[in-house]
Amino acid sequence: MFTGLIEEIGRVSRNMPAAGKLSILAKTVLEGMKTGDSIAVNGACLTVTDFEEHSFTADVTPETIRRSGLGQLHSGDPVNLERPVAANGRFGGHLVTGHIDGIGRIFGRMEEGNAVCIKIEAPAELLALIVEKGSVAVDGISLTVASVDHRAFGVSVIPHTGSQTTLLSKQIGEPVNLETDLIGKYVQKFLRKNPRPSDMTVELLRQNGF
Repeated sequence: MFTGLIEEIGRVSRNMPAAGKLSILAKTVLEGMKTGDSIAVNGACLTVTDFEEHSFTADVTPETIRRSGLGQLHSGDPVNLERPVAANGRFGGHLVTGHIDGIGRIFGRMEEGNAVCIKIEAPAELLALIVEKGSVAVDGISLTVASVDHRAFGVSVIPHTGSQTTLLSKQIGEPVNLETDLIGKYVQKFLRKNPRPSDMTVELLRQNGF
């Protein structure tokens, strides 16, 4: 489990999507690393298969390549990196599983005071799970949704987030990995099974873990 608080920006050393391998140059996330560890690369949870003093290599499954933009990365591209949150760690972002739901694209950008407002175009099925003032992970970054409509959603990027992640280096049209709120997915599935409001009772909610 991750929190969406990026620890460092790494750089792609080699990307071999056909072989299911991705090598990343890094520093901070290598501390205490072991083979088999999980690490979020642009929000996608990958398994470390090998590591050296200045880099690590991870497996990338065909499903991850289909769902995310990892297959489009090139040598030298910057990536957001985060290790899983420790059981005794502070939970500063939101629940991020590292399982990418789909790809969005940078749609617009506007400076507003000390922040930069980024608009991200997303598929309708993902927008259905994105709510204003809710949480969303964009390339693994935990962000609060500032606005949402039928085509895109907006996030407000503060200077610290902008300097510690890759988001503000993205150009219009570039892809970003999206993970919608975990709780929202469970609520949506529950409502699909129980679509009639008249069926909704406190006991029913309790039986389904709410």
